[in-house]
Amino acid sequence: MNFVSTRGGVPPTPFDVALVAGLAPDGGLYVPETIPQVDLDVPRATLADTADAVLAPYFAGSRLRPRLAALCREAFAFDAPLRPLRGPGDHVLELFHGPTAAFKDYAARFLAAALGELRAPDAPATTIVVATSGDTGAAVAAAFHRRPGFRVAILYPDGKVSPRQAHGVECWGDNVQAYRVNGSFDDCQRLAKQALGDTALRAERPLGSANSISLGRLLPQAAYYAHAAAHHRAAHGRALHVVIPTGNLGNACAALLAQRMGAPIGGLHLACNANDTLPRFLAGADYAPQVTRATLANAMDVGAPSNIERLRHWFADDATLRATLQATTVDDATIRATIAAAPARHGIVACPHTATALHVLETLRASGDTRDWSVVATAHPAKFDTVVESLVGHAVEVPDALAACLARPASAIPLDADFDAWRNALRAG
Repeated sequence: MNFVSTRGGVPPTPFDVALVAGLAPDGGLYVPETIPQVDLDVPRATLADTADAVLAPYFAGSRLRPRLAALCREAFAFDAPLRPLRGPGDHVLELFHGPTAAFKDYAARFLAAALGELRAPDAPATTIVVATSGDTGAAVAAAFHRRPGFRVAILYPDGKVSPRQAHGVECWGDNVQAYRVNGSFDDCQRLAKQALGDTALRAERPLGSANSISLGRLLPQAAYYAHAAAHHRAAHGRALHVVIPTGNLGNACAALLAQRMGAPIGGLHLACNANDTLPRFLAGADYAPQVTRATLANAMDVGAPSNIERLRHWFADDATLRATLQATTVDDATIRATIAAAPARHGIVACPHTATALHVLETLRASGDTRDWSVVATAHPAKFDTVVESLVGHAVEVPDALAACLARPASAIPLDADFDAWRNALRAG
């Protein structure tokens, strides 16, 4: 299958080329030339099996096609369970059972394995450039750590992620280097895009992307939505509707992709924090990126979501997009109240991001919506102990994989939000 840019400035591109490039040459994001239809109604035995079925059409013609099933088994080696909550028809899709306790582990592992397969043995090392608002950096670091032929350079906004998130980015060493940026996530994202778009720099040092702009991140994330929806339909005979916490829109785009491919997914409702660029736009305002605001749900602190280009590409016009998707903004006070009430009301301890989705679910139920809904738990609450534990009144047990990360020493290089400084750091790295 070929892929095109959201900006229309490049010819149809084979999958392998688009995967390695990350960002399209015209600055746009790669999307499939057509969205294939797949029989996703029938539940498959494992998440890896579902991932294989979802991804197979996109890998037609790829050198990776014979290895796809093995790549899926490697990346989707841990489950994404759909569990009932206490309310009728309420569920939670737990995506935090990977090595860094966040949903980004699945796609980061797939991308790393795929790029490793495509890399020529005698090729110079590729530097994977990553901007993170909290969880992407650790997931990518874990996926590429000590992988031959790759370096990783991670940009994160200093003081704007949780202490455990920062440690998870900084604790790897070897071929992974973290940079503490004096700025916002949008500054980090801008620096990453500038580097990837700098042809002179890329001629000196091969660069790649592992942010949600990458096809290798977008496509695999559709698998857990398709898997959960198929098993829910088989068990209950009804479509599963999903509330997705979102910042940069990558996970939301993956759910939409799964739905359009044929997964039995009903409505999609996006939960945002106080960074309300998307809710304002979907409510009818002109699309207007904003200065990022720091919130408790910091991994969603994005004022200019990159993947809006994919959303707008997939709809005939903004009116059709607005008629299809809804988004709700949730402020910090509501996040705190939702976290505090979640154990008694829903039977779970929620991270701040999951809490935004729980609040949307509560609002839907209060409005009389009786359909089957699942909130998406994007990260383990133990990553946000300084927020969560005081609200629920007890310590949150730390998963073994996260505990292993926290036991490692950590360090990062300070960096101003200046492209010249960033370019020099990449050249020296």
